Amino acid sequence: MSSTPTSVQPTGQPGESKKEGSSSEHINLKVVGSDHNEMFFKIKRTTQLKKLMDAFCDRQGKAFNSLRFLYDGERLEMEDGDSIDVMVEQT
Repeated sequence: MSSTPTSVQPTGQPGESKKEGSSSEHINLKVVGSDHNEMFFKIKRTTQLKKLMDAFCDRQGKAFNSLRFLYDGERLEMEDGDSIDVMVEQT
């Protein structure tokens, strides 16, 4: 299985391969579901968050339009080590 330059890679733990004080081209993000389960991703800073969201939905077996992705209740502007909250969309 080969990865593309914009691949979304789940990681085992937060901060794996993270260099202190570096402005790496990758950031590590934690996605927390409403069930409090956590999933970690390592993505390039240039990767669109839609790719991470699609990967999360695929792994959870959920449709993209059935979930909302929030960061402190605001639009996402992520930094290394940040956490994304996911809630089930109420219909």
